Amino acid sequence: MISTKVHHVSINVADINRSRDFYLSLFSLKVLDRPKSAPEGVWLEMDDKRQLHLILGTTPDDSGQHFALEVSNLDDACDHVRGCGVEIAGPFPNGGYIQAFIHDPDGNRVEINQIRANKH
Repeated sequence: MISTKVHHVSINVADINRSRDFYLSLFSLKVLDRPKSAPEGVWLEMDDKRQLHLILGTTPDDSGQHFALEVSNLDDACDHVRGCGVEIAGPFPNGGYIQAFIHDPDGNRVEINQIRANKH
């Protein structure tokens, strides 16, 4: 078996600047230099060095696909997101997690979750 871990997630966006500003305003991300051979877009880095690549392109319809960002305090994250004027669904308990969902300006679904200390 091959041992793996996530290095980056890449999503299509219609407006690079709008999407970059959206993600930077909500989450603690850093803009990285984009490789010259890469498609047009913006590379963002999370606190744990994993990356989110915003690629200029057509966004797919929301049929459940999403990526999830883990936070240490979901209630605080939800308050911050709402304070930025972004609609959020949740939080909802789901097994060992509490989760909430937002959509970015292009309709990409993003889960924000927190590991539950007590699963009962």
